Amino acid sequence: MHIAVLGGGVIGVTTAYELLQDGHQVTLIERAADVALGTSFANAGMVAPGHAFAWASPKVPKILLRSLWRNDQAFRFRFHADPAFWRWSLRFLRECTAERARLNTQRKHRLCSYSQAVLREIAADTQVAFDGAETGLLYFHRSQETLDRGVRNMAILRDLGQQQDILTRDQIAALDPALAPMKHKIAGGVYAPTDSVGDCAMFTRALAGVARLRGADIRTGTTVMRLESDGARITGVQTDRGTVQADAYVLAMGIWSPKLLRGLDQWLPVYPVKGYSLTLPIGGNHVAPRVGGVDEDNLVAYTRLGERLRVTATADFAGYDATHRPSDFAVMLGKIQDILPGGADYTQPTYWAGLRPMTPEGTPILGTGRQRNLFLNTGHGHVGWTMSCGAARVTRDLIAGRKPAIPLDGMTLH
Repeated sequence: MHIAVLGGGVIGVTTAYELLQDGHQVTLIERAADVALGTSFANAGMVAPGHAFAWASPKVPKILLRSLWRNDQAFRFRFHADPAFWRWSLRFLRECTAERARLNTQRKHRLCSYSQAVLREIAADTQVAFDGAETGLLYFHRSQETLDRGVRNMAILRDLGQQQDILTRDQIAALDPALAPMKHKIAGGVYAPTDSVGDCAMFTRALAGVARLRGADIRTGTTVMRLESDGARITGVQTDRGTVQADAYVLAMGIWSPKLLRGLDQWLPVYPVKGYSLTLPIGGNHVAPRVGGVDEDNLVAYTRLGERLRVTATADFAGYDATHRPSDFAVMLGKIQDILPGGADYTQPTYWAGLRPMTPEGTPILGTGRQRNLFLNTGHGHVGWTMSCGAARVTRDLIAGRKPAIPLDGMTLH
């Protein structure tokens, strides 16, 4: 079949690669000048089934409320008039119960674990370079109270088979000497040895190169305008460079997916949540962390990607606004310098903000909608890098009429 993949982030590119593996003719359409210039560009770089918690939880509504007058909250709420925002927000709040949080976390972990295995398979098959490292990830706490609570929360994933080691501050310092000088500020943590890191944008660009060599038609600088439909099927995709017709279509446009479906009078529960990242050169005599981690008390994440330190924080419910100022990064910069004072050259930050395509549940939307030849692969939120390869493999199987390797309950529109 000829399949058109709409979107050139990590979700679209991995999907295109998987479809090529099944022998399909693939056309990928991306509006930017290159792939991976949107949300995939500078994310945390973590491949983290060991941290696959649903964002919607009982504690989040209070954090969002405090964010109205404080700027140091991990989740920040911004009022705006978009009706889609309020519809999404009300559904998000309904997911903020302990029962729903547990169920959504279990579903996320299932896809994340599967996806990590598929990522390793793709990396072995293609030999693409993406600054990957299988060093595990460390989730540490500043106080005994939050450590005890964190260990209890981690039991959800441990019960699903996720490998975890509970470490003291001295064991953390031995695991990663970069934390040793500041170990007195750490009560302890949970180490997930099977988690990993890698540069999502580097991987996406390299995999797109492999896909081109294997026959994919990747059209960058081409904007999808609307989907054409006869009601039962999609008959074409209208772009600013003409109409593309295919046998099947994959919608992998992240935050733009619901806007495209709106033209077919369909609502997709995906809305942008802005995340912020710093990328800092290491170089010189800096002692960069050997193991990526999350400061759980402040929800600041960091990873070493080659000779760069990537730092991420904050979930800003700010609509489709991706703008940012240096002052937006002041809190996260202070937090990372506090725990890793010699970790990188903090005088040379590169600032970035991206819009994560979130569903209220935190799980992506896969499968078909009303049109039987339109396949959805969108809404992966803050773990799109972790979920990408698995979601692409699921989409490949669905298009082929095969039963996916994992159950999709909670991940479809039906």
